[in-house]
Amino acid sequence: MDDLRLGVIGLGPRSTLADYAHLPGGGSRIVACCDTDPRILRAESARFGPDIAAVPDLDRMLDLDLDGVFVLTPDDTHEEIALRLLAAGVNVFLEKPMAITVEGCDRILEAARRHRVRLYVGHNMRHMPVVQTLRALLTQGAIGEVKAIWCRHFVGHGGDFYFKDWHADRTRTTSLLLQKGAHDLDVIHWLAGGVSRQVTALGDLSVYGGITDRADRSGQRMRDWFDPDNNWPPASLTGLNPVVDVEDISMMLMQLDNGVLASYQQCHFTPDYWRNYTVIGTEGRMENFGDESGAQVRVWNRRSNYRAEADITVVVPPASGAHGGADSELVAEFCAFLRDGVQTLTSPVAAREAVAAGYAATASLRAGGRPVAIEAVGDAIGEYYAAGQPGACRPTAHAGGVS
Repeated sequence: MDDLRLGVIGLGPRSTLADYAHLPGGGSRIVACCDTDPRILRAESARFGPDIAAVPDLDRMLDLDLDGVFVLTPDDTHEEIALRLLAAGVNVFLEKPMAITVEGCDRILEAARRHRVRLYVGHNMRHMPVVQTLRALLTQGAIGEVKAIWCRHFVGHGGDFYFKDWHADRTRTTSLLLQKGAHDLDVIHWLAGGVSRQVTALGDLSVYGGITDRADRSGQRMRDWFDPDNNWPPASLTGLNPVVDVEDISMMLMQLDNGVLASYQQCHFTPDYWRNYTVIGTEGRMENFGDESGAQVRVWNRRSNYRAEADITVVVPPASGAHGGADSELVAEFCAFLRDGVQTLTSPVAAREAVAAGYAATASLRAGGRPVAIEAVGDAIGEYYAAGQPGACRPTAHAGGVS
């Protein structure tokens, strides 16, 4: 099997995704990388081997003969980069969130359809073992028909992860309710079998907004400042981003198109870091305790007062690699999608719906909690992506027998 020739744009923390695609002789390889920061480009490009084409801008990347490109740059750049790649006929892996506005997502969807180029959005949580376990139990009918879902997201390292760089600036992210929440909103939609059509939300910058010690971290990566042993209490943090204007606590309510009701709460100053999903159906309730290997999903089907012992307990299977092995699964699926057009766990429209929910919720909370309606994509877009992007181009043979 000839290798897919792949590029990666953005050598920040999420560029580890590209490592899973660098399998020379195994079906895919990274042959080009791009970052606008020359220091990071020099430091990070070497991990792909001495023959890597390390280029400083997208124009140079477009001159290369590539089957696909990983776009792993900050959120506010996703739309422009994706539109240029798609217009040039280059297949795209776009890190979530797809864009920072609904309109941006819709422009990307339309561009990929118009140019018939494959588009894949990296919602890796659908591959996480804990989410797979929840989904399997629902499919088996463990709690009957789903009627309500809520998710509590405890972002224990939130100060270091999201308030010391560009994530803290709403012009770069819209909000963390969108940026960070896009994962969980997508999972809620997937578990519920529907998508949000009306939301309302409240939120505040309640802790990190009072910290006046700021620092410009240009040219740094999170590993340069993250210290898990000195991230507590949250109000003691120093060196926050010069601009901090996103909420550090948010709560939203959702009404889905199939009648399911859902809620999502996100807090960036908790002592612990994990997600807790609760799903209630017509015949029971299930909930995860922990979200990594060894976590449990418990199901209650009998009436009682409080009891910790569940009627069904499923241990989340062990897995290796980032996000419980989800990142490697995600990249393998992308490569199979490029090569063979395989059906994928998610779709660009689902990714758009996650952004739409987070975007509408942000508008709601900044307007005092007023309800905000969400419009669906047009029929032509919906049908095209539901059919698996028919007619989209596939990689072609390259000189030297490499594709």
